[in-house]
Amino acid sequence: MEKNVGGIDRQMRLAAGATAGLSSLAILGGYFQVDEVYSLVLGVLAVAILGTAYTQKCPACNALGHNSYEEEE
Repeated sequence: MEKNVGGIDRQMRLAAGATAGLSSLAILGGYFQVDEVYSLVLGVLAVAILGTAYTQKCPACNALGHNSYEEEE
């Protein structure tokens, strides 16, 4: 699969992934009074979002034909 995540898209994924990851840790730390299952869901979501930002490859964008990587060039 070719790179299809770039520019602003990548920055937004980094911000969203970091927010989800920190929220997951905050739930585990007891800062929010919700079920711990939400921490697991947010943690998995954070890893997936940060993974697509790091590799610049997103299977969902590939399936939909979206490519923000080529817009940079």
